[in-house]
Amino acid sequence: MDFLLTLSRLQFAMTAFFHFIFVPLTLGLSTLIAIMLTLHYKTGKKVYKDMAKFWTKLFAINFAIGVATGIVHEFEFGMNWSVYSRFVGDIFGAPLAFEGLMAFFLESTFIGILIFGWDRVPQKVHLLAAWLTAIGSNISAFWILVANGWMQHPVGSKLVEGLAGKKAVLTNFASIVFNPVADTKFMHTMTAGFILSAVFVLSISAYHLLKGRNIELFKKSAFIAIIFGLMASVAEMGIGHAHTIEVARVQPTKIAAAEALWETKKGPAIAIAAWADQKGQRNVFEIPSIPGTLSMMLYNSPSAEVKGLKDLQKEFEKIWGPGNYIPPVNITFWSFHLMIYLGMFFVLLFALGLLKFKNLENSRTYLKVALFSLPLPYIANWLGWAMAEVGRQPWIVYPLNWKDNTSVALKTAEAVSKITNFEILVSYVVFLVIFTGLAIADFYLLAKYASKAPENH
Repeated sequence: MDFLLTLSRLQFAMTAFFHFIFVPLTLGLSTLIAIMLTLHYKTGKKVYKDMAKFWTKLFAINFAIGVATGIVHEFEFGMNWSVYSRFVGDIFGAPLAFEGLMAFFLESTFIGILIFGWDRVPQKVHLLAAWLTAIGSNISAFWILVANGWMQHPVGSKLVEGLAGKKAVLTNFASIVFNPVADTKFMHTMTAGFILSAVFVLSISAYHLLKGRNIELFKKSAFIAIIFGLMASVAEMGIGHAHTIEVARVQPTKIAAAEALWETKKGPAIAIAAWADQKGQRNVFEIPSIPGTLSMMLYNSPSAEVKGLKDLQKEFEKIWGPGNYIPPVNITFWSFHLMIYLGMFFVLLFALGLLKFKNLENSRTYLKVALFSLPLPYIANWLGWAMAEVGRQPWIVYPLNWKDNTSVALKTAEAVSKITNFEILVSYVVFLVIFTGLAIADFYLLAKYASKAPENH
């Protein structure tokens, strides 16, 4: 069972991380293209139309392969996580149906007009298609994150006994939609997608500016990306803070692991760096910051008490019975902290770009930094998901009220399908090959078309 559970988790993590290569770029790049087409409509300047054409080609490549990975990803729920599927089926049916009806149909319909409608449909219709594609992409993310937010904090539901065992049933759909954990998670993820897309546009623009190609077009592209990215990265700091407060409220073990906090303390400091000895339940080393900063961040008080992992483990054992309720600390800690450090870097990157904009094409050091920063927002997005999902363990549905053992909750070990080790191993290898091939195709096509001069130039 341990091998089956571990491999099932690794397979889902692998496919989720591959899929999440494509999702954030779809969220932000669709919005940037709509902004570029709006500028063309308002100013009549052809450069904005050429710019939008160039980025739309890259968006189309990313979108097509993203859809392919998403479809493959869905098969795992029934195949590897059938107990989980039965448990959440009554809850997930509604938001995922809305995602299909409100979002996927919208973006999949209008993306065709966006890609193939150049000079074939009226300019206003084409502009509307661009905005509806962007809105559809982000609405899609909203409903998916409503579902994921419910797993983090399963409001609006109750436990019942069904023919195949316990399951959660819907009691209040509005509570699920307006779940503060889900809503801040959506804002956090959407803004992260905006940052990634801004770095993507800035990085590729920097490549062409370093080559001395199409200076006007790529300088304007870089300017749009810098302004868009600066607003998104500054907003992300506030949204991330709000999301952290929500996590501390409903998932105390996750936030304690994210700070490698073993002992309950009044006014603890935010850890700058740490490495945990999980078995020994201590830190091998840690570099704390100013005392009171963690309690201030979580509870707006420099002397507030923050529960440590040791006390939380004891409390969970009293309520939920024997078990290990401490998530993997080092993965959770470093995912959280590196994500924050990268977020600070993006603010600096965009702010410096704004200062250097007038002479951007000659700022070769900055352009090189921007070019080689391209992988960083992808890493930041992966780290965010690792923190969210690994930090929730051992729960696949974290208890709604962790101090009540009748609360809606499901452990990861209880959610896995009863299949053989051979079956999971074969499917793992098959998915790994498929997703690796799709990722290689995506990177190859993006690199090929991103390095080419735009049309009509």
